[in-house]
Amino acid sequence: MAPEMGGRVAVVVGGSVAGLACAHAVAAAGWKAVVLEKAAGPAAGGGTGAGLGLDAQSMETLARWIPGWGLDAATLPLAVDLNRATDSETKAARTLTRDEGFDFRAAHWGELHRRLHEALPAAVTVHWGHQFLSFEVSDSDDGGGKRGGVVATARLLGTGETVEVAGDLLVAADGCTSSIRRRFLPDLKLRYSGYCAWRGVFDFTGKESSGIITGIRRAYPELGSCLYFDLAEKTHAVLYELPGNRLNWLWYINGPEPELTGSSVTMKVSDATLAGMQEDAERVWSPELARLIRETAEPFVNVIYDADPLPRLSWAGGSVALVGDAAHPTTPHGLRSTNMSVHDARVLGECLARWGQTPPPRALAEYEAARLPVVAAQVLHARRLGRLKQGLPVEDGDAGAFDAWAATAEDALQLRQRGMPYFGGAPTVDGGSL
Repeated sequence: MAPEMGGRVAVVVGGSVAGLACAHAVAAAGWKAVVLEKAAGPAAGGGTGAGLGLDAQSMETLARWIPGWGLDAATLPLAVDLNRATDSETKAARTLTRDEGFDFRAAHWGELHRRLHEALPAAVTVHWGHQFLSFEVSDSDDGGGKRGGVVATARLLGTGETVEVAGDLLVAADGCTSSIRRRFLPDLKLRYSGYCAWRGVFDFTGKESSGIITGIRRAYPELGSCLYFDLAEKTHAVLYELPGNRLNWLWYINGPEPELTGSSVTMKVSDATLAGMQEDAERVWSPELARLIRETAEPFVNVIYDADPLPRLSWAGGSVALVGDAAHPTTPHGLRSTNMSVHDARVLGECLARWGQTPPPRALAEYEAARLPVVAAQVLHARRLGRLKQGLPVEDGDAGAFDAWAATAEDALQLRQRGMPYFGGAPTVDGGSL
């Protein structure tokens, strides 16, 4: 399939949030988009994925693409960023930092994905069940002379046949294990953080007055407006409420790198491993949090990786753009992954719009100049924040590590989300930072 006459086409590899956000952005720039995604169909919105926190800039950007976003019940406020120290012996807790006016919103990944998909404009085509295989940079003739182009090859998972999709630009939104990034940086390795996260979403629909919910709301009275971080010895947990009567939790545990199969960084575990985790939760955390963890259906393990900042985001002479986790694998501690993906998409679209029908290299050079310094600083800060909260040495050779229970008020300030570079908004092309 060749690019259509009279309009430029972006081939977007990956139909997750990053890919669909890019599809919206390039369509707003006057381009057509073809999305290749190996999943059989879009997320249902309810049980897929887990929770995420969206900053004000992402909320404003998403409202451009999704009718009613931010005005309906799809998100809940995260107005307070609260870090607490927990003594696992006594279960006593003390506040380390409390940052009001945090101004994030909590959302469910599946709901955001569903809404992005449903709002796609007519200029976007999504090919579900298409597994990306490879791409080549080529020349194509649009009737007015030669212009650079790309041809992506994908396998239809339903039939096994292969198809080619041609466009003017390839957008790599294929995740932290990106095969497209590997084409340009074959020696780049993901960096294991030193810990994994147990993750779960507890649905309390019909259980609003149950003992588990009354207990957790007593222990965490600001659920529904607060992002809670509980720090114990060399570990920490996260808890916040999601729309639709759901509680999202994570528990980070130091340990050796697990063996993974395939390209996923998540894994299900045996019943014995799950039971051991639940017993450990009772030892480390308050009875209320431990019970929530124990009664959550199908928690899973997320192996935490990031990568050193990439040297570039634009490749193949300006024919390929890396976005989202393909461009900047990051640990989750600064709530950056989805936010960076949305910001990448917005800036990429703005750059394409500024350069109109000009071939992509100039627009991609501008995209890279705007985004590379931001994502590099944020990835490294998220790495540091995770090591602080896990009680690990922040720098190689450090003798000591952060002790949440012994930390002074000044020491604790470094735990706040507000310390993230560009916390108040990343630069954009059409109007500066928010």
